[in-house]
Amino acid sequence: MSRLLIEASTPLCLLQDAGRFGVRHLGVTQGGALDWRSMSWANWLLGNELDATVIEITLGGFSVVAEEDCLLALAGADLGAQLDGQALAPWRSFKLRKGQRLQFTQPLLGARAYLAAPGGFDAPQVLGSRATVVREELGGLDGMGRALAKGASLSYAAPAPLLVRELAAEQVPDFNADSPLDLVLGAQIGEFSGQSLFDAFNSAWTLDSRADRMGIRLLGTALAYQGKPMISEGIPLGAVQVPPDGQPIVLLNDRQTIGGYPRLGALTPLALARLAQCLPGATVRLRPVVQDVAYREQIEYLQRF
Repeated sequence: MSRLLIEASTPLCLLQDAGRFGVRHLGVTQGGALDWRSMSWANWLLGNELDATVIEITLGGFSVVAEEDCLLALAGADLGAQLDGQALAPWRSFKLRKGQRLQFTQPLLGARAYLAAPGGFDAPQVLGSRATVVREELGGLDGMGRALAKGASLSYAAPAPLLVRELAAEQVPDFNADSPLDLVLGAQIGEFSGQSLFDAFNSAWTLDSRADRMGIRLLGTALAYQGKPMISEGIPLGAVQVPPDGQPIVLLNDRQTIGGYPRLGALTPLALARLAQCLPGATVRLRPVVQDVAYREQIEYLQRF
């Protein structure tokens, strides 16, 4: 069994996998990696199952020291990773020798990096997943939903691949892309004013600093809902709710399971992965799509693996 000792961490560094499914009727949210693409590529680089448990490192401030020689993989944001002081670019696997230090300093491109180990990091399964949801006290190293902390040890038991691997340039997601975020139209779309629908899809939205794994607020022209008051209903991943102040909120993996605000619709999985790499203050645009188009694009992307 190989181990990594955590020398520095923040409340934003968490163990994640694909998420917790089949329990929302109990009021338990799904959790899981916000940027599922980067998580999947990090695991792919090591030949893991694509949903194996990884470390989601948000904005940096994380450091580990190897207690044994190991082979790890890094994908997602460039958070200024350094291996014993030497820059380490993402989208590759790499060797970490006993006693060497891997640290993440600050965002250079993107917001979240994903560190994978052979077979995935060890942690107890809680309701079928190791994903950390701090609010619900589920998942993580001890199953109690705690963030990774200084002094803790990370272990994994699977044998390491023989060769290091690097993702082909054409497969690396472009975090600088300014293409719009695709949104599958929702049931309440016809209850917004015509002007609001024009504004929603023809204006830039700024990502508010009031953001976490539950949701991200979009700042821009206020949208006006003209329908009747709603009864709370189930909320899908990526739902774009519009509260009374008219400023949309994109609901993410740690969202509540039900809500009563009207929705424009829901972002596609690919759009959510891109949004997860945007920093506060970034601007985004929304583009309406139908479900069939979103489904085909998702299948085409999954075929890359």
